[in-house]
Amino acid sequence: MAGALEHIKILDLSRVLAGPYCTMILGDLGAEVIKVEAPGGSDETRKWGPPFQDGVSAYYLCANRNKKSITLDLKSHEGIEAIKKLVIESDVIINNFRSGTMQRLGLDYETLAAINPGIVYCSITGFGETGPYQDMPGYDFIIQAMSGLMSITGDNQAGPQKVGVAITDILTGLYACIGIQGALLERTQSGKGQKLDLSLYDSAVSSLVNIGSNYLMSGETPAALGNQHANIVPYQTFQTLDGEMVIAVGNDAQFQRLCEILQKPEYAADARFATNPDRVANRETLIPLLQEVLLKKPTAYWQEKCRVMSIPCGPIQTIDEVVRDPQLQEREMFISTEHPTAGKIRMVGSPLKLSRTPVKVKHHPPDAGEHNDEVLKGFSKLE
Repeated sequence: MAGALEHIKILDLSRVLAGPYCTMILGDLGAEVIKVEAPGGSDETRKWGPPFQDGVSAYYLCANRNKKSITLDLKSHEGIEAIKKLVIESDVIINNFRSGTMQRLGLDYETLAAINPGIVYCSITGFGETGPYQDMPGYDFIIQAMSGLMSITGDNQAGPQKVGVAITDILTGLYACIGIQGALLERTQSGKGQKLDLSLYDSAVSSLVNIGSNYLMSGETPAALGNQHANIVPYQTFQTLDGEMVIAVGNDAQFQRLCEILQKPEYAADARFATNPDRVANRETLIPLLQEVLLKKPTAYWQEKCRVMSIPCGPIQTIDEVVRDPQLQEREMFISTEHPTAGKIRMVGSPLKLSRTPVKVKHHPPDAGEHNDEVLKGFSKLE
């Protein structure tokens, strides 16, 4: 079966994570993705590690399947001309160079749109192509710090904490993927492409969602609540007799059922705890009461009780436990493929489950320049 984006060709000049993650998703959906690097390979993640498998970086593998790879010297006239030739037959070009770099190379949107008016041109930068920060470099860690994400992650004892993965890169890659598909859909009506200007900073701030809205409404600077929720109680980790678990009560009916399994129905009847706003206001009183009961039984006991009563709960799993999880195995969230250098490799699968045009792994994450002969055939000055 053909992929959902089988008819789309993407020229990918991005590297590291945000851009490559975006184009991998589009490639998973069937698009033809041509990854462009400097001779020898210029995506920094090729050397980020360990771990490596026969010299191939696990980090590089995580965001580069379903692509072909070519190498071009963009400091040369021939390299720039090759990009322009490829743009003629492409639907999308994406880059994450620092602001101004594509203009200096002569590959700005106006130039490429004159060559191909239907081109969707996606630029990803740390801070965007306008504003006083536009020339600043921006890695995920910097953006997490500046966006407020770190200020609301962690607690008073631990201090500000970053998310355990480069979440602002992932968010920006997802937004880029959405924007590109939106622009392609609009192009079917107008016949014209357009430019997308995405930044890690904007994407990170957009992810503040309810916390940002809370501040805009109340004017109160949010505190770091650790594993607690700013707007819902109880919604956090709890200690049990033999470990920890998460209980996430989303409404008053669920709280009433929780009190039943704790054999504390009086808590649900208490005016201080009867509704969620009451529970949020009296968080410091309620949580120790619940914690005292939960410490009396092991995690497995409480998980089973909660599941029977349809109270959202879950264990805090380590990555090795996640990989063994039968639910994820059934959903094919860990897959294997062959790589010409690394041999058999394992990767995290796609969460996209389409009934008629399913996601497929057509190409392993490519070695640098692996597809030069195929893609650049006929480019006489480059052969």
